[in-house]
Amino acid sequence: MSVWPFVCASGVGTMYLGASIIVLTFGSDQLLPRWPGLILFFAGMGGFVTGLFGWVYQGFIYRYWFRGTDRHDTMTLRTAMVLFLLTEVGTFGGGFTYYFYVRAHPWPRGTVPELLSPILVINTVLLVTSSVTMHYAHRAIQQDRHERFVRLLGITVLLGATFLAGQVYEYHDFIVEKGYTISSGIFASGFFGLTGLHGLHVTLGVLLLTIVLVRGLFLNQYSADKMTSISTVSMYWHFVDGVWLVLVTALYIGASLDMP
Repeated sequence: MSVWPFVCASGVGTMYLGASIIVLTFGSDQLLPRWPGLILFFAGMGGFVTGLFGWVYQGFIYRYWFRGTDRHDTMTLRTAMVLFLLTEVGTFGGGFTYYFYVRAHPWPRGTVPELLSPILVINTVLLVTSSVTMHYAHRAIQQDRHERFVRLLGITVLLGATFLAGQVYEYHDFIVEKGYTISSGIFASGFFGLTGLHGLHVTLGVLLLTIVLVRGLFLNQYSADKMTSISTVSMYWHFVDGVWLVLVTALYIGASLDMP
């Protein structure tokens, strides 16, 4: 029994409430001031991160390292990650359902800027490469090659952080340079909604990988028989990478091929 999942859920709910208020402040018919939405959004984010830290500490650190564990506990934690990823399939599935619904109806393609760019290729290479380095980092700890594990995990964190920097650059190009924002049309709402949601997941993944890296580098934790958090974080990271490939195919390439 744990209170932390409820803290996380409350934080996420508050984030969605704040984001909804922020959306209502766009346009000429502004319904609400923007500052309450910003306060709620960042307060919810703080609650979510706090709940996530407490949840991870209770499930993966305190019990795992100070009270011991057994095979049953390990399988339970891995099964929990699988169930969590299934909920993530539902989350992204809702976004893709909206996007494909939009694509099934006429939309002003001429208002959409060029989506295929060098930064897209670079970001895709970065994320795919990070999945490879994560895989071999996982294999390294399975073989008790701790130094190799830390080195490859550090490269994975660096690649993930660089991907996020590339997405920030892409957003800056669209929003600031080209004036293309989430309120620029129905395609824009789907584009920024899906890529933004994925970016949040990558950010969470980089945070989790960094926690694992710090524990492995400075606390000398993990071994072939104690690596449950590595396995679960690896599952999450591969899932996020797979979603990106679907995004690139459906959102970037698919929409570009359909443009006049």
